[in-house]
Amino acid sequence: MTRYYRWMVLVTLLTAFAIWIATPLSDGFTLDTDGDGKPDITINEQPLGLDLVGGVRVLLEAALPAGTYTHDDLQRAAENVERRVNGLGLTEATVQVVGNSRILVELPGVTDKQQAVDTIKATALLEFVDFGGLSSGEVSNLIDQRVLTTEQDKLLRAREEAGDAGARAFAPTILNPRTGQPFSTALTGADLAAAAAQFDANTGGFYIAVELTDAGAAAFSTYTASRVGQPMAIVLDSVVLSAPYIRDRLDRRFIIEGDFTQEEASTLALQLRSGSLPIPLREEAVTDVGATLGQQSVDLSIRAGIIGVIVVLAFMVLYYRVPGVAAALALIVFSVLNLAVFKLLPVTLTLPAITGFLISIGTAVDGNILIFERIKEELRGGASLSAALDNGFNRAWGSIRDSNTSTIIICAVLFFFGQTPGASIVSGFAITLILGLIINLFTATIVTRTFLYILAQWLQRPLAERKWLLGA
Repeated sequence: MTRYYRWMVLVTLLTAFAIWIATPLSDGFTLDTDGDGKPDITINEQPLGLDLVGGVRVLLEAALPAGTYTHDDLQRAAENVERRVNGLGLTEATVQVVGNSRILVELPGVTDKQQAVDTIKATALLEFVDFGGLSSGEVSNLIDQRVLTTEQDKLLRAREEAGDAGARAFAPTILNPRTGQPFSTALTGADLAAAAAQFDANTGGFYIAVELTDAGAAAFSTYTASRVGQPMAIVLDSVVLSAPYIRDRLDRRFIIEGDFTQEEASTLALQLRSGSLPIPLREEAVTDVGATLGQQSVDLSIRAGIIGVIVVLAFMVLYYRVPGVAAALALIVFSVLNLAVFKLLPVTLTLPAITGFLISIGTAVDGNILIFERIKEELRGGASLSAALDNGFNRAWGSIRDSNTSTIIICAVLFFFGQTPGASIVSGFAITLILGLIINLFTATIVTRTFLYILAQWLQRPLAERKWLLGA
């Protein structure tokens, strides 16, 4: 029995930890596990899906002909889009590659639809371009114009070589008036280590504070040192934002000025931090999604779920008596563990996802019923209480394992097919059911067993004299 008391301590501690995770008490908690000053574990509020809070669904398509980019390019574009979405504070958003040319983005709770769409689809190719040799008038005329740079020209040539005959159809055509060639790119945004919007108390406007990587800082220092007094353009997606004159050698940190509003500066800083998109994207479809359920309906659904669980627990206790008490306690542990895992991963809760969770509760109850029926059969066959418990769990384990495993396989298939547009709700159902089934394997064989053995130890004499307490 000593090992069951040890399990009892472990289950109690695990449940207490899970309760802390599942409740709002843990919201905003961070943990730095390797001492690098950056949080490795962050616990946020439980994310809710589009059908519960509403939002925007955006389908983006590569703005290039098929064959001029790879699936890896599309995957990297999706990763950059996800970083931008997270930078908007939308940690519950989902970003997934769909087929060979599309990226599906779901943004629950979005209020400014256009800003979100513009932020995630912008290419954000930042360049520091040499305007040396141009007069002040020529520099002024190029502000807000689309110019062709050597970096952009290189990308266009690559697309042409890949068979994109229309690569230059919408490309900028303004060249360096002194050379007739594309403007020379000195540095790109790939060398940025950090970018943040800052308020300028002197002008009342905003600017971008930029920090370069070690390699970028060394190259930029060499470049600016040789061009003091010359103009250098800051170009974003071909558009000249500003063209300040280099007053001194620039090193790791500097600022980008451009008469930005706070929103423009924050958006640009986010795009620069996220990196430029390896391929341009265009909107194929943008859909406003209203919440399927209002807050009152959500509250009623939660209340109905709680009542349903209480009814099931009451049935287990009334029908199976002492084993039913053990099952009720195990079911509470099961539910708390599931909610904690949903929040830790995190799993975005949608109506189908909640349905998957409720079905997993039913599966957990079914597993306990299977165990208790086997125990009753052993007792009716004349086995002692201890032998009946051991044999009951051992006989039921194979059935529980096989049924859960087969259901997990089916859910894996559902999850796979849920990666297509419009079918993401299926993957939400599948992932919560899979997690519930896996946790059920632990609670049915460890938690229920621990509670039942300890109750049997505490009530050994009454159970020996009154078999009806075991439901037999």
